[in-house]
Order: sequence, then C-alpha cells, then structure tokens
Amino acid sequence: MIERPLAARFLQVALANVTREYPRKLDHLLGAPPGDLRPRAQHPAFYGSYDWHSAVHMHWLIVRLLRLHPDLPQAGQAAAVLDAHLAPAPLAAERAYFDAPGARTFERPYGWAWLLELRAETLRLAGERAGARGWAQSLASLAAELAARMRDFISLAALPVRAGTHANSAFACVLALDYARTAGDAALGAAVGAAARRWFLADRAAPLAYEPSQADFLSPTLTEALLMRKVLPPEEFGAWRAAFLPAGLGALSEPAVPPDRSDPQFCHLDGLSLSRAWALRRLAAAPPARVPDDFARDCAAAAERHLGAGLPHAAGGDYVAEHWLASFAALALGEAP
Repeated sequence: MIERPLAARFLQVALANVTREYPRKLDHLLGAPPGDLRPRAQHPAFYGSYDWHSAVHMHWLIVRLLRLHPDLPQAGQAAAVLDAHLAPAPLAAERAYFDAPGARTFERPYGWAWLLELRAETLRLAGERAGARGWAQSLASLAAELAARMRDFISLAALPVRAGTHANSAFACVLALDYARTAGDAALGAAVGAAARRWFLADRAAPLAYEPSQADFLSPTLTEALLMRKVLPPEEFGAWRAAFLPAGLGALSEPAVPPDRSDPQFCHLDGLSLSRAWALRRLAAAPPARVPDDFARDCAAAAERHLGAGLPHAAGGDYVAEHWLASFAALALGEAP
C-alpha cells in the first residue's frame, strides 16, 4: 500500500508531468509533409510526460492514487486534470490517431498495455467516485480498439519478445490480462493465456547470468514468472516454477545500480529495481501450492532490497527518470495487477 505522504508526493509529480508538453520525444511516422506536430495537437489527452506511453501511465498513477487516497490535498486538481484529458473530445482524437496509415504499430505493445491498465483502473474507481464513470466511458472506444489489436498481435506472434525494455511480451500481457479480467473481455483473456502457454510453458532453467542488460527496466525472467503465475493453475505453476528457476533467484536477488541517473538509458536500472520488487512481491504472495515457503521468503526479502534501492529515486530526480519512475513504484507498492 502506498502511504499517504508518499502518495501526495507521487500525485504532485504525476500532475506536473501530464501537463508538461516539453520536452517531448515524438514517435510519429511521416507519410507526407508534416502538419502540426506539436504534442498537444497530435495527442490532446496524452501530450505530457515526455512520450505517449509515459503520459498514459502517469494518468494511471493519478487514478490509482485517487482510488487509494481520495482525500489527498491535490485530489480536486487531479480530478480537474482528468476531466480535461479523459474527456470524449480529446480521447476521440487519440482514437483517430490510431487509424492513421502509419499508426498500425504505434506504441505496440507497451503503450497499448498501459492504456488498457488505465481503463481498468478507471473501472475500479468508477464504483467509488462518480466522475470516474465518465473517464472510464470516454476511454472505452480506444481501449476496445487496443484490446482487439493486442488480442490479434499476441495470437499471431509465434515467439515472444524477451527484452527487458518496452517490447517485452510478458509485461504487456500481465497488464492486458488485468484489463481483460476487470473489463470482462473474455476473448483477450483467453488469448493471453494461450500465448503465455505457447511462448513460455516449455521454458527451463532461466539464464539468470544474462540479466540485467544496461538499459533494462524489466526483468525478463521475473516478468515471465509473474505472467505464468497468473495464467497457470496452482499445482501446474509450482512445477513450472521449479523447472524454470531450479536454483532459486540467484543474481536476481540483488539490485543493480545506475552509473548515471541523468542518463535516460542508465536510469532504467532504478525502474528495474522497482519492477523486480513488483514481480517478487507477487510471487512471494502466491498460494503455497504455487510457491514453496523457502522460495517465497527469498522473493519477499529480495523484493524489499529492490524496493529500498529504487524507491528513493522514484520522484524528485532528473526529468529523464521523474517522468515515469513513480508509476513503477506504485506498481511495486500497490495492488493489482
């Protein structure tokens, strides 16, 4: 659980980010002479936070913090920002962007997955806060489109992407599965389960010595294990986990330290600490049939080491990290997915 003082700090960071138009990293395929490429013109809802996917998951962070701590001092400001950004008109423009000829693979799969998780979080909040029902409804069309694209993409993909960065298949599927179960999208849920089995069920003896790479913010091994925990029955996951991590966590137990936190790639390692903490906490909390006690204890202890390494840098640092790290801290500290 995110304690109230930290939640207030994270909310302040998120609000500053989603309304900050520059600096902006554009990911836009030009098929003709450019029109208006200003961030707000291209993405009237998600123009802030340096890039599109970060803007999406910083909005997710705002919604989550409002759900967990509805009486934060900035709650009124947060609701006003969400009323403006998650309104029908700006989200219709975001939906139209995906119909452009060059947008077939725009933000696939990472940004797609975060948009689905944003809608899942608004659906969770909708039962508690009247305004959230409007946000969830405005997101419905874009979420449905990206859910269909995600379903088709993972159904066609014979192989997963095992990178520790944005293209990672398992991470996208964890978030997509949370959306599917929250929104009642049985087709997407089935596609995630089938893809996870097709890609990962035969995996044995994960090569732990290959992690991390210098730019990783996800652990391919732990994210895969988390996905399999979510899709396999308890006894089947227990057997799979024992074969996949026969010697336990190994080097994954210890955090990696960025050599330069002002570098946009090196600072990924603080995100790695937080995303490892997220996965490790959930593996530690698995039912006993899924995870033996000694492995659960190792996961819990390693999670706290990683959280201690990453959390101090989740807010208030250089913008190359501040525009995204707090979301991963919230994953590690919070609830589902």
